[in-house]
Amino acid sequence: MPVRHVLHVSDLTGSESAELGPLLQRTSAAVTAVMNPDQIYVCLWSHADAVPGHLHFVVQPACRSDMTRYNAYGPVLQLAMFEANRVPGETAVEEVCTRIRAELGQGSSCEPIR
Repeated sequence: MPVRHVLHVSDLTGSESAELGPLLQRTSAAVTAVMNPDQIYVCLWSHADAVPGHLHFVVQPACRSDMTRYNAYGPVLQLAMFEANRVPGETAVEEVCTRIRAELGQGSSCEPIR
């Protein structure tokens, strides 16, 4: 299926909408199994430079250690983490990606799920 860029959830087709919930649930379950967070934040982002681009769903593990480190939670935690610009190394990202892919039954490649 080709990738389609849309600006709003309301722009999704019925079929795309029907796939979204189970996809977010499976992804959240995989991240939970791999990262063991206190909570998973699922957020919708669209803007770049204050202009809507297309939909991005962020599936973010929220860990007590991050809440303590940044003295924040919820959207404020996300903001604090973005502002700190602490990016994990490529090896760490690849390891987590491989483990999440295995949880999803997708193999070990870090290519985007389409």
